[in-house]
Amino acid sequence: MALLDRPKLGFSATKLPFGLHYSWIVIGILATVQIFASSISMAAGIMVPPLNDANGEFGWSLGTIGVVIASYYFFGAIYAPITGWLGDRYGSRWMLFAAAIMYLISMFLLSQVTEVWHFFVFFGLFLSLTQSLAMVPLMAAVSGWFRRRLGLGIGLLWGAGGIGTGIMAPLMGGLIEGFGWQGTFILIGAVGGGIMLCMVPFMRSKPADLGIQPYGTRDTDPPAVLRDKTVERLRQKVFNQHTRRTKPFWNLPLIHGLGCAGHGVVLIYVIPLAFERGVFSSLASAGIIVSIISMISVISRFVTPILAERYGTRRMMAMSLSIQAFTVLILFWANDPWVFYLFATVFGLGFGGEWTGYLVINRQYYGDGPMGTIYGWQTTGALMGHAVATGLAGLVIYATGSFNIILVLSVGFSTVGVVVIALLDDTTNVLIPDWEDDVPIAESAQNLRMKRAPGAAGADD
Repeated sequence: MALLDRPKLGFSATKLPFGLHYSWIVIGILATVQIFASSISMAAGIMVPPLNDANGEFGWSLGTIGVVIASYYFFGAIYAPITGWLGDRYGSRWMLFAAAIMYLISMFLLSQVTEVWHFFVFFGLFLSLTQSLAMVPLMAAVSGWFRRRLGLGIGLLWGAGGIGTGIMAPLMGGLIEGFGWQGTFILIGAVGGGIMLCMVPFMRSKPADLGIQPYGTRDTDPPAVLRDKTVERLRQKVFNQHTRRTKPFWNLPLIHGLGCAGHGVVLIYVIPLAFERGVFSSLASAGIIVSIISMISVISRFVTPILAERYGTRRMMAMSLSIQAFTVLILFWANDPWVFYLFATVFGLGFGGEWTGYLVINRQYYGDGPMGTIYGWQTTGALMGHAVATGLAGLVIYATGSFNIILVLSVGFSTVGVVVIALLDDTTNVLIPDWEDDVPIAESAQNLRMKRAPGAAGADD
């Protein structure tokens, strides 16, 4: 397949303009992918009012909508460890290609929704697979591109995703009001899927594929190598066995789930809450709430991984979850637009920092091993948190007619997350420094066929 062949890029990866290291090209590609792939789920709350509108083309109850949106997170939780494993096995380039194709398919099908079961299949089953392919293996691959300054790369990556969501939420609201449901998702799908496909030829799974070293490599660091596929799979198996014996392997998905449950309730139901209180009259104006959350979160998305790399991730995670928990209390007294905007401003700081440190803490706990599977399980925890919180909140609103109970749930989830963070191991030492010692001796013979990756050390290229 020509799109996935190794094309001649027309330039040398070691001689990019201005001394740019190719890791920043990869960050740019993945940041663009996140703008489209993750913003749909982050801005899902903008879909709720048109789906719930009794005078519109759907007229579904909030309970029904909540359960279907919860199915998106539930199936995403199932997919996450699978796509993470596939990324470790086949590389992030194939995953990007699969994500682009699935994005085109799922967005077109979503535009054709007329019945609840359509929304369940096209949004819950298909779009969740799309996001899992675009998020889990591609994000996990970032770690291998950086020997140092991983936090900076991740901060730039997640920050771009926040900008994308901030733009997408009011844009989707305006497009739905102007062009209707069908036209909106056909347009977004065609633009997003087309751009993602165009980036596939430039994507590489790891620096060794280009014969270069990871960003920040020093002369004293061990060189990157291209291993035999059998050896890579054997190392992946041993690494995953070792990680499962550590407490953070189990605690981090739980923390991710609690944190995502806390902000998931808000992201899905804050706009319906504002409409229920009569604060806003149009989707575009209500979508500004999500835009503010997303745009402000760019600050903490960018800063948190950098500070986590320097000062430790546990402290940053606990601070972010605390902000996320206590600012929800503002919504109990929110009856004017400015109060919702104030809430969004402060909440965005906690929200952006809650979930952007996991790639950094994985490096701190587990070193330079293949991270796709372990990050997949952490994403499973996150999406299960979203699923439980979204579905439960929808049913609570349906049964009681009140939003106050779900706000209490949001605060509770985040608070418990802070408690579990306190139980994590210290991040100053790698927990499994000698895991490669357990790779069978047969690897030694295989290593004779390994290709040492030539190229620049790239310390600060």
